[in-house]
Parts: sequence; structure tokens; C-alpha cells
Amino acid sequence: MAARTTRTKTTVLATTLAAAAIAAATSLPAHADTPAQHPATTKTATKQVDYQGYRFTVPRSWTVVDLARHPNTCVRFDRHTLYLGHPGANQACPSHSIGRTEAVLVQPATNPAGAQGTRTNTVAHEIDTTAARVTVTATYNTDRALVQHILTGAHLPTTAPRTGGTVRSHLAQAATAALPSGATNYTGKGFDTCSAPSSSTMSTWKANSPYSSVGVYIGGSNMGCSQPNLTASWVQAQYNAGWRFQPVYVGEQAAAISSPTSEGTAAADDAVTQATNLGFGTGSTLYYDMEQYDTSSYGANVLAFESAWTKELHAKGYHSGLYSSSSSGITDLANNYSSQYTMPDVIFDALWNGSADTNDSVVPSNEWSNHQRAHQYGGNTNETYGGVTINVDDDYLDVQMSTTNVQPMSNLVSVGNGNILAVDQSGNLWRYSAPNY
Repeated sequence: MAARTTRTKTTVLATTLAAAAIAAATSLPAHADTPAQHPATTKTATKQVDYQGYRFTVPRSWTVVDLARHPNTCVRFDRHTLYLGHPGANQACPSHSIGRTEAVLVQPATNPAGAQGTRTNTVAHEIDTTAARVTVTATYNTDRALVQHILTGAHLPTTAPRTGGTVRSHLAQAATAALPSGATNYTGKGFDTCSAPSSSTMSTWKANSPYSSVGVYIGGSNMGCSQPNLTASWVQAQYNAGWRFQPVYVGEQAAAISSPTSEGTAAADDAVTQATNLGFGTGSTLYYDMEQYDTSSYGANVLAFESAWTKELHAKGYHSGLYSSSSSGITDLANNYSSQYTMPDVIFDALWNGSADTNDSVVPSNEWSNHQRAHQYGGNTNETYGGVTINVDDDYLDVQMSTTNVQPMSNLVSVGNGNILAVDQSGNLWRYSAPNY
């Protein structure tokens, strides 16, 4: 199932990696023409790796992985790693990986004659570069300068960074939504996993598993796994095969939120960009992944962030979903259901109690009561169907949002008591009363 048919020679110039490393490596002294070092690397040793005619200088502590030799390696952006080659179609990934750090994925270029240059998505903490012989995805947490230094040191093409809203290079461009908005509606069992499975795996599981909905991570500054299979054509193929979807965006987490309104709005804008390019159009439900947090320390910031997320999705014509733990995010939402915050249309409740239903004692029965709930009732389990094993989280969904596109709104004005006045594209005045939209 590997995506490539030929193996490209890889020369690694570095000291022998630690025994835990899974790629062979050797070392040579830095060359005289190596660009000036990033401040973070001047105090530590570096190693150089040659690939496809480019030389990458990375910190000596980084692991180097040859994906041609290790095609099932999970390409994770939460580890300091230089990955070389195409990620395999059947990566051995965990069900869940949250977080990004400084990491680089270098792949042979699939379109050498294509446009070259660099795009930076500051919302997703990602830099995508296309050169004559390689395409590069670089992620970062707090040290964007380090990965920029690695790329410029390899003499890759550079352009003025474009901030926010740019599209990851491996996602297919879609001029219009290919799927009906009902593609994110489903009642029954589903699963989610860190990296979208191959089409072959999806076909086997559709025929043999109890699941018909799949959660896919579409972007965000804390999306930990690469998504080599996740393209518009993959989404369309799975939809045609009978699958439905939970598109999940995993951005800033509670402790990192500093400007809730602007950051929540920016996250929604980027999520719409990523969703659109996968074929999820207006009327679809997009979920924000807000992991467990200390409600006493971060509750107000998180609620303001999620409120901004929901308002912006509504303004863009999408339904808003919110994934979080029962004990933190879902409890906070339920306790503020009739407050000034704009509530999501759907809650995705992480409560690993083994019950395939949408009940949770922290959520009163009259809240999100109209087919507006999903429940992650188990997780991090290896499950095998038709001889194919995936590490998954188990979900039960009762989500049946209106398939009529949410009208994009403008001039949203709060009039108190959780009510909002808005004007749609036809000039009609609408009054919304929290939390149902």
C-alpha cells in the first residue's frame, strides 16, 4: 500500500543515532558554506542529512526516519524528527495525538514542474515549501525560527511568508464543495483515529465493522499526525461507500489562549479553509477539539474562544461542533447553556464509560436535545475487522443537523440575554436566542 513505486537513495551525514532511532544515520563536520546557525543550535551540536540533492541541518538530538525503509512509521509532528520520504498509506498511528513541536517532513516532489515557493500558516503553526525536487512540511510550537533556519539552510525557495489561512500542500484544492451537508450527519456507531486510514482499510472496515462514521482531523496548530490519505478524492470515495464524517479541527488549547475572540475567530476561518478543500461545504458540522483543562483557571477564556469559534462558523455558513471531556469542557458548556456565550450546535462528549449512547449526567436532557450530541465512549483500543487492525476511539453519534446551508450572516449585534441580531445575504433580519441556531 506504499504510495511510492521506487526507492530514492538517502544519505545521512550524522553521528550514529540513539538505539531507539529507527533510521540509519552517520555524521560529518558542518560544511563551510552552511548558513549562519539559528541561535538555538549554536549551543548544541547539529547533524547534516542529504536527501534529493538538498542538505538539511538539524539539531543532533533529532531523530531521522527513512520512510522508504519504515513505511508504517506514524509521521507525528509532536516529536523532534526529520522524516524523509512519503508517509505510508497504512501508518501505525495511535488513536489520538495532540500537540505540535518543531518537526520536518521532506517528500520527493510529485510535480517537479509545479509552482515553487513557501507558504506559512501561522494559525496552524505550519510552513509548506515546494522546491524542484522536494515538498516540505515543517511544523513548530514556539520556535518557528528554528524550522525556518532548517529550510533556508537547505537552500529551498523562499518567499515572503503568507500568514493565516493557507492550505497544506498535500490537500487537494476544491473549487466547490463536493459533498452534501448531510455528510456530517449520522446516528449510530463511529470511530476516530489520528491519521485517516487508507481506502483499502476503510473498505474492509465498512464491510466488517459496526461503524459507519469516521472522525478525521482536518487541521489546527495541535494536529499531531500527518494525513497522507486525507484528500478531497478520499473523502468523496468514502462518502460514496457509505461513510459519514466528523471533521475535527484541533487548534490552541486552554492554557495557550490569550486573546479568545480573535483566536477563536481565526481558528474557525482556518477550519473552514481546510474543510472546504476537502469537500465539506456550508451546512456541514465542524468540530473543535478542546482537550481536558482546569475549569477554574481557564474556563472563562475557553468559553469566550468557543463562542467566537461558533459565531464565525455560523457567519461562514457552517454548523459548530465542540469536542471536550465531560468533566471540563462539556460541563462548562452545560453550566453556561443560557449565558451570554454562543453555544455550539453539537456537543461531542468524551466520557469513556463504555456506553454507546449520548447520555451524560452533567448535561440536562433539555440541552442539545434535538439530535445534537455525539459521545466518545471508549478509546485507545486496537480493534480488528476483516483482518485489519486500527488503534481507535469509539464513538456513538446522534447528529442530524439541518441539511439546509446555514445562511452566512453579517452585522451580528448582541442585544443582551444571549440574543443576537444578524442580517443574512438576502437582507433579512434574524434574531437568534442562545443556544439553538
